[in-house]
Amino acid sequence: MKALRIYAGPAARKHIEQHGLRPQDVRTIPGAAGGPKGLILGPLDRFIFGRWLPQSTQQVHLVGASIGAWRLSTACLSNTEAAFERFEHDYVHQQFEVPPGQKRLSPRQLSEQFALSLETFYGGRIAEVLNHPRYRLHVVTSRGRHILGREGRARTPVGYLGAFATNSLHRKSLGAWLERCVFSTPGAALPFGTRDFRTRQHALSEANFNMVLQASCSIPFLLAAVHDIPGAPRGAYWDGGITDYHLHLDYRTVHDDAADGAGNAAGNAADEGIVLYPHFQQAVVPGWLDKGLRWRHKATGFLDRMVVIAPDPEWVRSLPNGKLPDRKDFIHFANDAQARIAAWGKATREAQRLSDEFEGWLDRGEPTEMRSL
Repeated sequence: MKALRIYAGPAARKHIEQHGLRPQDVRTIPGAAGGPKGLILGPLDRFIFGRWLPQSTQQVHLVGASIGAWRLSTACLSNTEAAFERFEHDYVHQQFEVPPGQKRLSPRQLSEQFALSLETFYGGRIAEVLNHPRYRLHVVTSRGRHILGREGRARTPVGYLGAFATNSLHRKSLGAWLERCVFSTPGAALPFGTRDFRTRQHALSEANFNMVLQASCSIPFLLAAVHDIPGAPRGAYWDGGITDYHLHLDYRTVHDDAADGAGNAAGNAADEGIVLYPHFQQAVVPGWLDKGLRWRHKATGFLDRMVVIAPDPEWVRSLPNGKLPDRKDFIHFANDAQARIAAWGKATREAQRLSDEFEGWLDRGEPTEMRSL
């Protein structure tokens, strides 16, 4: 039984049939939201960023939301493989102590612990991320509008109820409640078009980096929103996965480093490069609120240049509990954190097969092994 499946859009398939997949072909790498599911990509991350991409010299855009943003920020650190190993260890071994008299931590308490973990992980190293010689980082957040412009006991659930209802009718209508707000390496244009959804772009800085990354991971009702990020409009910022769960973005056009005042890139010619997507499933779901809307899970022309490398669903069923690690494990193993840590540790060790099989496929250069995205 193979662990890995490779899916390709039509333009990506044509490119690989003619040239194979080479590190110099990669122009963009997305990183999906999805919490602990992203742990399964650790060995792939270490191979791609630690050994494979360093064989090339081109600029690469890294676009991440939630845990995907955390992973791709880690890719910008020096000694990348060691950084990913620490990221995986810290994520797997995280534990949340509930104070006496409480059944669970409040969103505010969870956010305080998360902020501390980010400060510890990136302390003194933010400049490495922002000044990477090749990688241009783009962290996606969801900024509340109108009633969601501030977090509140009543206004937040009412606002998200409205967002859910209107999104179910038309994805673009979600923009009345939330907008995509992308924080990027200073001077970097967005590597995707923005006509699909209301979008802002702002610069990452040492002053706002931790707040931005925390906002991108702040799941509504589980963690508190991050308010008033320096260098961006005032307001409440939440998980980037709400607007862009799996980064189903318009990657069809080339973008240079000159952006207009709205943050939209100036380029419009076809790009021969590849969007390489280490993902935990085949479907590239547009927004978090689209999870139950199966008709929005299909590939579109936005993904023509994309190659998705993802676990085979049958192999996933061989992992502990027959699934990928996920947030429900915190509830399932609520009284036995060590059992959760052991299950996640085994899953991440088994995931080495994903990396080994991808490396083997690159060596063979066999396009017939690709499936249609």
